Amino acid sequence: MPSSSSSRFARAADIPARPSEMRRSDFMDSHSRHSRTMPRRRASLASASPEAALRDNLFFSDGEGEAHLPLLTAGVDEAGRGPLAGPVCAAAVILDPENPIEGLADSKKLSAKKREALAPIIRERALAWGIGWATVEEIDRVNILNATYLAMERAVAALKSRSGSVTPEFILIDGNRRPPHLPCMSDTIVKGDDKVPAISAASILAKTARDHWMAELDQKWPAYGFAKHAGYGTAQHLDALKRLGPCPEHRTTFEPVKSMLSEKKTQHPSDAAANPLSQA
Repeated sequence: MPSSSSSRFARAADIPARPSEMRRSDFMDSHSRHSRTMPRRRASLASASPEAALRDNLFFSDGEGEAHLPLLTAGVDEAGRGPLAGPVCAAAVILDPENPIEGLADSKKLSAKKREALAPIIRERALAWGIGWATVEEIDRVNILNATYLAMERAVAALKSRSGSVTPEFILIDGNRRPPHLPCMSDTIVKGDDKVPAISAASILAKTARDHWMAELDQKWPAYGFAKHAGYGTAQHLDALKRLGPCPEHRTTFEPVKSMLSEKKTQHPSDAAANPLSQA
């Protein structure tokens, strides 16, 4: 069973395989030797097709006919903000325009089977990818929004190819809020996971990584059904909470867990003894 310590999550970017080695070694070498100027205008992603949006954000011209090398644009998304249990996970992905991936979409619109099929393809074909986590303890300490920021920042810091660490030049984040500590310029895209392929890829990696984590937690706490609902407040999960009370993987600042723990503090000792998890 994985540990829930923050150090364990800091190493979580190592799952399960690294991206394939970049095919444009001259691009990466040139990127490391020369600075890039940012595009003078932002692409209008809301009205563009996903393919056009990706192209516009990976390539730009100086306006005088001189083509620049591709812009290293990372897409970032999270999974697990809403559940009552488990960590929040984020992923960052830099796609390779010369090695496109068919079928990318918002992970929520894909079946579990399709997500599991796409995840290894993304890891293999992307120029770079990274996974970041924030623990249950961090969620309860700093709140879910700030914990999500931590996970996203860790995902960007974890961006790697087989050639080594990769620092993006621009970051596109799903939603309308951005983490405060990123290594470069960034922008937010509402419903970006359905509009920008790099964000779609990130949403798939984040979702599949977190689902695997919750499946492992299910082996430790099988009565809650974590493998089925991934910690979300389904009827099955709420029923288990009522019968068993929260376990250490539940978020103590989320309702109804918070109220249950408050009631537990005022419980009569004989009632607490009747709950097999009351001492957990």
